[in-house]
Amino acid sequence: MLSRGDHRMVHVEPWVAKRLWTLGVTTGQAVQRVDCTDDRLEIVLRRLREDTRWAAFEAALNQYTVRVYDLSTARVHVASTSASVYATVSAGGLFQFGHSKDDRPELPQVNVMPAVLDPLGMPLATDVVSGERAEDPLSMPCLERVQASVGRHGLCYVGDCKMASRDTRARIAAAGDVYLCPLPQVQRDEGAFDAALAAVRKGEQVLRAVVREGPNGQLEVIAEGYESPVARRLKGEGQVESWTERRLVVRSVWQAHAAEAALRARGAKALAQIEALNQRGRGKKRVETGSAFRQAVVAIVQRDSVAGLRWFRLPQHNIPRPVRAYRGQPARVDHERHATVEVRVDEAAGEATSRR
Repeated sequence: MLSRGDHRMVHVEPWVAKRLWTLGVTTGQAVQRVDCTDDRLEIVLRRLREDTRWAAFEAALNQYTVRVYDLSTARVHVASTSASVYATVSAGGLFQFGHSKDDRPELPQVNVMPAVLDPLGMPLATDVVSGERAEDPLSMPCLERVQASVGRHGLCYVGDCKMASRDTRARIAAAGDVYLCPLPQVQRDEGAFDAALAAVRKGEQVLRAVVREGPNGQLEVIAEGYESPVARRLKGEGQVESWTERRLVVRSVWQAHAAEAALRARGAKALAQIEALNQRGRGKKRVETGSAFRQAVVAIVQRDSVAGLRWFRLPQHNIPRPVRAYRGQPARVDHERHATVEVRVDEAAGEATSRR
């Protein structure tokens, strides 16, 4: 199935028939063509669909594969994904509506959590769950099966921010393993990020450069940052887990340059859109009142994420317009009242945002 990229069971039997001697020698068993008919394969798959049987088979297979090929098990990569499908949603079924990563909320999906040897990519454990399930709690059951199948500790588990829950980090550390993952804002103490940046500004932390060889053979700096130990403590079921976590505060040079360029582009776009509110002409919708101007400006700066980086004021204009006498009506002076918007860039706030 893997070598041919075909999941249909009916094609396995003729494939086996051409390799009876090879399969018999490698397995140490007498392999016959009828052993791999589609009905017998279906019986095997039906038995393996039970979680306990599959976990036992998966653990035995991993231990054998790692031992035979002497594969490095120092690093395991864990990351969840989802797959949208054209399927019918049924109560308790696998295909359910959930948070869609590929912007197809109208389609049901399944969630998949694989744990693979990094960088080889060999699967050690894979969980497939219904699409409405949250992804955060999926990491630990998958990791526990890897720990049981590999049979040793001291591994480094690399994952995304969904692996960063305190409970998951504590259980990985308690098992004698280590983890590497981004620390999302919800898992950081209040003010921790600002304190990390303040330590750099005050000179309390010296940044170390991360370099790699460029296309011309010259070393180029791709990031800089520092490391600090943080004592962690979590009270679990009847016991307290304590460990020391290495916090890495890293600035990616490319990401910083890209973010700064995007900030300038958003600022210029917002400035042009705000100034365009003053334009008058045929086919242009006029903004008359100060409250309407304020509402439009606030919507622009919030949409482009430049709130606090642009100053604006809304002066009111009162323009006298003489009206001649006509048909017994005396001459008079009408007053045309309207508002405009004046905007300027807050250079200090923009510089502080770029520096952050």
